[in-house]
Amino acid sequence: MSLFMDIEKRLGNFRLKVQLDVGNEIVSLLGASGCGKSITLKCIAGIERPDKGKIVVDGITLFDSERGINLTPQQRRAGLMFQSYALFPNMTVLQNIRTGAKRERDPARQEENVKAFMNSFHLTELANHYPAQLSGGQQQRTALARILVSSPHILLLDEPFSALDSHLRFRLEQQVREVLRSFGKTVVLVSHDRDEVFRLSDQIAVMNQGMVETFGPKETVFSNPATPTAALLTGCKNISPIEKIDDFHVRALDWDLVLATDTLVGSAQYVGFRMHDICSGSGPNAFTCQVVEEIKNPFSYTIMLKPVGSQGIPFGWEIDQQTWHKLRANQVEIHLPPGTTVLLRENIASE
Repeated sequence: MSLFMDIEKRLGNFRLKVQLDVGNEIVSLLGASGCGKSITLKCIAGIERPDKGKIVVDGITLFDSERGINLTPQQRRAGLMFQSYALFPNMTVLQNIRTGAKRERDPARQEENVKAFMNSFHLTELANHYPAQLSGGQQQRTALARILVSSPHILLLDEPFSALDSHLRFRLEQQVREVLRSFGKTVVLVSHDRDEVFRLSDQIAVMNQGMVETFGPKETVFSNPATPTAALLTGCKNISPIEKIDDFHVRALDWDLVLATDTLVGSAQYVGFRMHDICSGSGPNAFTCQVVEEIKNPFSYTIMLKPVGSQGIPFGWEIDQQTWHKLRANQVEIHLPPGTTVLLRENIASE
C-alpha cells in the first residue's frame, strides 16, 4: 500500500499545503496544536475537500482537482479514528463493531469477522456493554476493532491516546503498536507526543503552520531535526540563534558562547543541543559554568547553567539525581561530545 498527496486548502487565514509520498509504513504527523495535522487526515478521509491537488492511495485516486475526482468517504475506505473514538452511544460493543462489518455481504462471514476481531481485541466479555460502561482503553479497542473489521485501505489515527489517563497510555500503546504492525498497509498517525511518535513510527513528518517542514526516518528526524520547530518538537530545549565565525565555529547569541560544530555552518541560523547530551568534565566544547538554578525532577535534575563571564541567558542540563549529588557545586565544567550539536535553519519546506 502507499499514499501520495499534494494538496492545498485555505481555512480563513490558515493555509494548508501538504506534500507526502509514503509506502507500506507508519508515518506520524508531529506538530503543535493548530498546525494542520487533523485537517490533513480529514482531507485523506474525504471529510474535508482540498481546494486543489491530488490524493492517491494504493494506486486509487481519491481526489484530483484537475480531473474532477472526489470520492465519497465511503468509497475511499479510509479507517479514521477520532480522538473521541465516536462510538454510537446507544449501541453495545458488539453492535458498534457490526456496523463496521457491513461491507461483507455474506452474513455468516460477517459474523465470523466480528467475532474474530472481538476476540483479538479482548472484547468478547464486553459484548453487551454500552460505551458509557467502558473505560477509555476499552473504548479505544472497540473503535479500532470497528475500523479494522471494515478492511480499510488506509488507517488514520488522530491523537489515539489523548483521551486516556497517562498511566494507561504506555500499556495500551503496546497493544496498538502490535495492531499497526499487523495491519500491513499505510498508517498515518497524528500526535504531538514525541516519545509516542518515536516508538510507533517508521517515518515522521514534522508539521508547522500548515506545511511539512521536515520529513524522514524517525532516527534521522531526531538526530538531525533541521529546523528549530522540529528540534523543539523532538525534545531539544537548548536552541539559540547564531553568528557565523567561520566554517566550523559559531557564536550562540543567547548564551554568549562560542561552539565548534561537526558540520559546515553553511546557511544555518540556529544551533541546538539536548539537555541530556551535556557531559561533565573536560572534552570538546568544554566550558566552566556557573550554576544558576537547580530544578528537581522525579528522577533527575535540570541544572540551569551560564558560562563564567557570559552575558547571555542560562541553558539547561539534565542529569540523574545520583550523579548530581556527587558533582554538586557552584561551578562545574561541562562539555558537548562530538555529534551532539545540531545546526538549524528556518523554512526548509518552502525552499
